Amino acid sequence: MAAVMLTGMRRVVGLAAVAVVAGCSSDSAGGSAPGTPAPEELRVEVVVAGLSHPWDVGFLPDGRMLVPQRPGRIALVADGRATDVEADLGDVAVRGEGGLMSLVVHPDFATSRRFTTCFNTSSDVRLVTWELDGTKATRVKDPLVAGLPANPSGRHSGCRMALDRDGHLLVGTGDTARGDVSQDKANLGGKVLRIDLDTGEGVAGNPFGDRIYTYGHRNVQGVAVRPDGVVFTAEHGPDVDDEVNVLEPGGNYGWDPSQGGTVGGYDEDVPMTDLERFPDAVPAVWSSGDPTEAICDAAFLVGERWGALNGVLAVTALKGAKVLLFTVGQDGKVASVAIPPEMDGTHGRLRGAELGPDGALYVTTSNGTDDKILRLTTP
Repeated sequence: MAAVMLTGMRRVVGLAAVAVVAGCSSDSAGGSAPGTPAPEELRVEVVVAGLSHPWDVGFLPDGRMLVPQRPGRIALVADGRATDVEADLGDVAVRGEGGLMSLVVHPDFATSRRFTTCFNTSSDVRLVTWELDGTKATRVKDPLVAGLPANPSGRHSGCRMALDRDGHLLVGTGDTARGDVSQDKANLGGKVLRIDLDTGEGVAGNPFGDRIYTYGHRNVQGVAVRPDGVVFTAEHGPDVDDEVNVLEPGGNYGWDPSQGGTVGGYDEDVPMTDLERFPDAVPAVWSSGDPTEAICDAAFLVGERWGALNGVLAVTALKGAKVLLFTVGQDGKVASVAIPPEMDGTHGRLRGAELGPDGALYVTTSNGTDDKILRLTTP
């Protein structure tokens, strides 16, 4: 593994107000909150290269990784090498932002050998469960869930999966750039779903009696579960206001380009969280302001090896090409944000973020050619 030693940490301090910390882009600073603590060193290693838009990293019990790539391939990564998994992915529709996206390894993989993927087809976005035998994967639940909306262009095809503390599957979806989708509780787009990993049905106790857990989202790209069970999401804004949100069951997150069905098309001049139209909407705990970073996946740094960064939320950015480190309180509010300088524009677009079984943070690049999996640690 090639390694680079990182020293120092660029600090970007946000001002917490009414549960929103705004203007925390890479070029802004304000407020008086203390900065996210900086490690003396941060070590970045290239685990594997030669990938194409790796969307996610799923860890197997023996430490190997399953890595879905947007063009419709799954890699099995071990000992610094990537081997193609033999799998029938012929129905994956690769258009624009769409293709093969998130992947989750089942908690009982050691006995079941199962994992679940999410991808675009020509008609929808769907979840499929597979069983791995060596380097061959066979569909065993096809589909686990179907009917998530898709845009023919692939726009806003968000489909990020994560397991909650109870082993239920959380799925963040995009609104497919259609104005009436996010507020429509009969549509699975622009939502976070909570489903049974075995059946694909909604979990008992879901707020609307079906799969929907929260609604009113634009394009959820990251889902992170804190050890205490609190769920955070990272979400793309339009020209302004990427958001980090804390999920409240049944919460409306206030995105409505249709303005209550009064306008056609996709009016992106509306607020990302429209508190005037929806006074009870859940405010973001952080907003990028202007410009956006196109934040993507999110993961909590957990364990003594992280020192002062233990408990920090790490979020990748595509357009911003950086990792942002959020210090969050028990109430979910963001106190401050920091950016490691060597992860600021040094590896191109960054997409996936997953804490590995070794406690390290694994980040994927998304540049299209010679993409990499990076391993981030402190000494």
